[in-house]
Amino acid sequence: MQKQSEEILAEIYRNAQLALQSISDIMPEAQDEKTKTELQAQHEEYERLSSKAIVLAKNKGIELKEPNPFKKAMMWGAIKMNTLTDNSRSHIADMMIQGTIMGITSLRTSKNEAKPGADEEILSLLDEMIGSEERFEKKWKSYL
Repeated sequence: MQKQSEEILAEIYRNAQLALQSISDIMPEAQDEKTKTELQAQHEEYERLSSKAIVLAKNKGIELKEPNPFKKAMMWGAIKMNTLTDNSRSHIADMMIQGTIMGITSLRTSKNEAKPGADEEILSLLDEMIGSEERFEKKWKSYL
């Protein structure tokens, strides 16, 4: 069960770190204040969730690894190319929805694969992260 809990916590942390990176990459491309404000609010929420994952990992003696630098570089390039010709609010919302759906999918997969006996604190953080992702998806859909 310890290994499974470690994998779930690693997925939460990886998801938060990739979201933070994506938002940081998209933020300079956003032109209107409403979009920038929403991006900043979500960045702060991912920071909070990431910090909770770090504290849990430290308390449980789990080592968290940073996401693959190559993947981060590929994301940056994709975001820059995607916003080069269209940095409208609806296009940024669409990009954020796509990323959020990928996050929800990976987190829900972790949740569905969790076996009885997995660490309750980690599962609670997983549920919190899924809830945040679902709220973000709904919010971005209102920008389309």
